[in-house]
This record gives sequence, C-alpha cells and structure tokens, in this order.
Amino acid sequence: MDLQANWFKDWFNSQYYHQLYFKRDEKEAAEFIHLLIEKLNPPADSLMLDVACGKGRHSKILANHGFDITGIDISPDSIAEAKESEDEHLHFFVQDMRLPFMINYFDYAFNFFTSFGYFKSEREHYNAIRSIAQSLKANGTLIVDYLNVHYAEDHLIHKADKEIDGINFFITKWFDETHFYKKIVVEDDDLTEPLEYTEKVAKFTLGDFNDMFAYYNLQIQEVYGDYHFGAYDVRKSPRLIMIAKKVVG
Repeated sequence: MDLQANWFKDWFNSQYYHQLYFKRDEKEAAEFIHLLIEKLNPPADSLMLDVACGKGRHSKILANHGFDITGIDISPDSIAEAKESEDEHLHFFVQDMRLPFMINYFDYAFNFFTSFGYFKSEREHYNAIRSIAQSLKANGTLIVDYLNVHYAEDHLIHKADKEIDGINFFITKWFDETHFYKKIVVEDDDLTEPLEYTEKVAKFTLGDFNDMFAYYNLQIQEVYGDYHFGAYDVRKSPRLIMIAKKVVG
C-alpha cells in the first residue's frame, strides 16, 4: 500500500477536499459552536486558537460570538481564502500544528472535525499535542472533536458515490488494526484524468488521548459523544468530544 506520509498537504489544499466535506449545513456548525460556548461560558476577552481551521468556518462563527480568534492550518490556499475575512478580532496563519506557535498565549484551543490523527508516526502526534498544549496559558482549555473508533468500525460504509456540483466522488473505505483509510477518486470534466487521494486516520481512543494529553499536563475534564453533548458511549456515540484543562504545578 503506497500511502504518502504527508498526503494531507496536497489533499487539504485541494478544491475537491472542500467541495466534498464542506458543502454541508452551516446551521449545524453554528448550533454546535453556540452550544459549546454556552457550556464553556468563556470570558468575553478570551483568546482562542482554532487548530487546523481550514478556510476558517468555525473560526468565523466563534468570532461572531465576540471572541478574539486565531486560526492556523497547513494549507496555504485555505488560509489565503480565510484571510479575506480577517479583522481586528480574527486572524489566520499558515502553520503546521506539529510546530510551536504563540507560547502560553491562548485561553482556549479547539480542534474540530477529526482534524488530527493523520501523521505518519506516534512522535508526530505527540509533537502536535505538545505544541497545542504549549500555546495554552496555565489553566487553559483544549477541546478536541474526534471520531469514535468503535462506532466508526461498526458503521463503516465501504463504498459510496457522491455527485457535488457536477463533480463525481467515488469513495472506498476500509480499516486495519491501527488506522482508517478512505480512497477518493475525483472525476471532473475539467480534469484530463481522474485524481486519486487516500486519507489515513489513526484509531485513537479515549485512552490514547488521555495518554497523550497527560504527557503534556492536559487533564480530561469532560467527555461527550455527539454535537449535542450527549453522554459518551464507547459503542453508540458517533463522536469523541473531549474537554481538557492545562494543569501546571
């Protein structure tokens, strides 16, 4: 199986990635952010980091709640588009989450929509958690929204075809002991031949995240299983949403 170590750099920078994943209900995203803000009840002057922000979808919603938001993403094209919405309370940077960024600066950090788990090695994933933890102030809060491994295994749809704005996506999914895979073939009349991408996402469980977090002084405070903050069930919950605190000393 020939999967490039940094497949995500090309795929996340592709127009087809955004067409496939983000032609979705903005209302749903706004409702989740609203419920999250109600739950966290952050002070009005909170500084927030949106890790792997893409084109800034969640960042913009957070900014509309009145907070100061910084979004980072590895995709230059996504950040270029996000920057069109910048103002004094909304900022975007091209940044690899594995590398340090604005140390001890933010009150809150968010990682939405399974925007994690795609690096080649365990060390790289630990580096990403370290960098996010370092970006938080003491007692800062991290929220990670990840897939629930056991639910994803039980509900995997192995083949699917989608047509979006005249572009055809042919999707094949499978998994092994450590990862989920998704092959996406894109057919577009503007292309001379189909494009093919293969996603690879690690099977990180709650226990795995707890281990990574603990290594960098992050303690999980609450765990939820869906975007309405229902109780987490290892088999029945579609999501793994974790709220952790940076504990120092």
